Amino acid sequence: MTRRMSYEGVAVAVPVTVPYVRYSTRTAHWFIGHAVDALVKASGLKKEQIDGLCLSSFSLVPDTAVGVTQHIGLSPRWLDHVPTGGASGVMCLRRAARAVQSGDADVVACVAADTNHVDSFRQTLGAFSNFARDATYPYGAGGPNSVFAFITANYMRTYGAKREDFGRIAVDQRTNALGNPHAMFKKALTLDEYMAARPISDPIHLFDCVMPCAGAEAFLVMSEERARDLGLPHALIRGAIERHNAFAEDPVMVRGGWRVDRDDLYAQAGIQPQALDFVQTYDDYPVIVMMQFEDLGFCEKGEGPAFVQSHDMTQAGSFPNNTSGGQLSAGQAGAAGGFLGMTETIRQLTDAAGARSVKDAQLGLVAGFGMVTYDRCLCTGAVILGRPS
Repeated sequence: MTRRMSYEGVAVAVPVTVPYVRYSTRTAHWFIGHAVDALVKASGLKKEQIDGLCLSSFSLVPDTAVGVTQHIGLSPRWLDHVPTGGASGVMCLRRAARAVQSGDADVVACVAADTNHVDSFRQTLGAFSNFARDATYPYGAGGPNSVFAFITANYMRTYGAKREDFGRIAVDQRTNALGNPHAMFKKALTLDEYMAARPISDPIHLFDCVMPCAGAEAFLVMSEERARDLGLPHALIRGAIERHNAFAEDPVMVRGGWRVDRDDLYAQAGIQPQALDFVQTYDDYPVIVMMQFEDLGFCEKGEGPAFVQSHDMTQAGSFPNNTSGGQLSAGQAGAAGGFLGMTETIRQLTDAAGARSVKDAQLGLVAGFGMVTYDRCLCTGAVILGRPS
């Protein structure tokens, strides 16, 4: 394996959330504009000093990142549009970091945003993927619930997982969400309530599903020296990986690309998984969270059920996971769901997480997962962030 250049000297700062709403008649452009405005105000920079933009959005179509520069009055010298959905936070960070290291940009705004109006789901479904559409439309189905029911049922048969095991993930994340002022769900969830929830697509029930909403997440990428000069609390990149179309030979997805490159990730950071203080897994459904626990090296393949049975995954527990509540309790604002773990990790490592802070946290891992076809995900990534020395 070829060792890649390190990310030394690159900082991430200014985590921004444009508050989520269940439905909105506003466009993705509105949420992106408000995110950039918040970045400017929180950083003390002038808008003209942001000379890089990396963007992810589903509902921005037919526009792309270049159209946004006109809408909000930016003139960047470096631009990227990353269409990898739930993996876009990690992948935008990787690309922005390289732009900063090479001198192609000094300050990069990484932004993800989507709207959610009454017709958003149908429009997104129709334009999401020919592969997924052709596999589901002939059967009168569409959307992720049936896809992940298929993946979840296969995982349960293969490894003996029970609904209660997935429920532990959802319940602990809801506990974390109660400390997050931006979370859509404000009421505690018990395991009994999880088990009694109405079925959606067997074996998936209501609390296995994220709530679609509108909103935005964003952060800035710059050199560590620049962040210090600006007096901005920041975290540093210790290592990062991405992988696409891993394990294409598997009949149904039971593992993701994290497994291919995780040794490289930990080698870049100079640590083992046990050194991490918290993890932000991508959580469109609990089964994918469990796969990440396995594929990122916290337990072996098939040991996910036993792992969640033996750990408290709340922010004060033995294995803090999705300390914001994750998408399962904070909501899924489209592509912004792929940034949620990034902004939350920056907050954790800059003492801005408030009541949900992980005590004495020094290192956190963010995993991304995006672009699901009818039986698997195509894009996976992960980054380790740490406090400055």
